[in-house]
Amino acid sequence: MKRQKFSSNQKVKILREHLEGGAKISEICEKYQIHPNLFYRWKKSLFEGALDIFSPTNKRTEQAKERETQRIKEKIAKKDEVIAELLEENIRLKKIFGEI
Repeated sequence: MKRQKFSSNQKVKILREHLEGGAKISEICEKYQIHPNLFYRWKKSLFEGALDIFSPTNKRTEQAKERETQRIKEKIAKKDEVIAELLEENIRLKKIFGEI
């Protein structure tokens, strides 16, 4: 027996038949020739994923914040370098003109 592969869209469609349509799990499993354990795994994954989506800080948001933080740190480091160069130049010029 060849193992079937279901796309994400197909899995959602199958789960919807039960969750929205009220179809019995046994009927769905027979219709799509899947084992009930597989159906329950998909259902569990769906709800675990929903927790990430509805949580205030999901993984994508955290990754975006980390990238933004890194970008800002790099920008600050460049500004610090420029300030240090300008300060050195200022001190050098003051020494030349005898202000120090």
